[in-house]
Amino acid sequence: MDIRSNVLRQLKNRREGFSLEQPFYTDEDYFKLDMEMIYYRDWLFIGHNCELPKPGAYFTVQIGSYPVVIVRGRDNVIRAFHNSCRHRGSRVCTKEHGSSVRLVCPYHQWTYDLDGKLAFARHMGDDFDKSGFNLKPVHCESVAGYIFICLADAAPDFKPVRDKIEPYMAPHRIGETKVAFQSTIIEKGNWKLVWENNRECYHCAANHPELCRTYPEAPSVTGTDGGADDPEIAGHWARCEAAGLPSKFQISPDGQFRTARMPLIEDAESYTMSGKPAVQRRISDDISISHIGTMLLFHYPTTWNHLLGDHAISFRVLPLSANETAVTTKWLVHKDAVEGVDYNLEELTHVWTETNDQDRRIVEENAFGIHSPAYEPGPYSALHEGGVMQFLEWYSNFMVNRLQGETAKISAVA
Repeated sequence: MDIRSNVLRQLKNRREGFSLEQPFYTDEDYFKLDMEMIYYRDWLFIGHNCELPKPGAYFTVQIGSYPVVIVRGRDNVIRAFHNSCRHRGSRVCTKEHGSSVRLVCPYHQWTYDLDGKLAFARHMGDDFDKSGFNLKPVHCESVAGYIFICLADAAPDFKPVRDKIEPYMAPHRIGETKVAFQSTIIEKGNWKLVWENNRECYHCAANHPELCRTYPEAPSVTGTDGGADDPEIAGHWARCEAAGLPSKFQISPDGQFRTARMPLIEDAESYTMSGKPAVQRRISDDISISHIGTMLLFHYPTTWNHLLGDHAISFRVLPLSANETAVTTKWLVHKDAVEGVDYNLEELTHVWTETNDQDRRIVEENAFGIHSPAYEPGPYSALHEGGVMQFLEWYSNFMVNRLQGETAKISAVA
């Protein structure tokens, strides 16, 4: 039986409410299928508009086998391209971040305009037609200061994502922020284990003392019902929405992305040890009230986010192998906030730096145990791990639909 048929059979027959069978977390062939079916075909959060402050600014990223460059054009449009020269395939942009009037391949100096058009290729003869050798485009969409890309030839329709999340994100004006700090950690575990760990707080009390000073452990916050029956959450939504901040729990029909604004513990306003704001300059002038909690945004398979009144934190999940995952965290503050005046970097980053490292250890111990020949799928807590079960339901349905050949609505590359 080939790998696709085997995976399809296992997912169709999986026991609901239980973790997956061992190969889904450990096997390289299963990992390659995840990449082909999900990461190479769907929308991926990749970075922020503010990381490209002017025309010519670019950043690069590696997604599995694909090197990609994202660049702001002279017309201020953000575009993405396969970072592979059309001459002999060398990477055109080799730095993680940079700025250039044009994109020049360091190998033979083939030169591309910021819109990807080949502008110069020396010694190729008078009959050489440059128009046939532009950089290959990658689908690219920008929404409320977030950049998403899709590697597929035909991308799923992005409009449902934009329509659902933009109203929730817009008041935070992420496009008018800057990255105060970023970190990337390598977790020695499968990308699905990273997500499973994120989707519950069943583990928080025993593992996250810093986070638990401000973030509630309640299943109504991390679960899948949105917490509408919780009087505190319902009251929080009413107060925030009266101030023009969309807040109620919303989830896409397929469960891939969702938003909700959740209160922090007691009088906390931010993820700090004191609960007080980490940044004295609010992230946006559109936020007129304090104690707005955290606007949670999840979009499988690449990002979860916390948007607060004083700053925002984005997380990006990129698989490296069946047993390694890169998690990149960025702390965003108002573009005019001054380090040492409006915020202290250690105070801003402390809670989530510690939490990320704790989660890394958790995921790695989880992965270590799953590699045991004695491992078999175990039951989730229906009370505390509903978010994990929802993630696996999304993953299973998504993979089954793709493996059975269901076609998504598509849009053409502009």
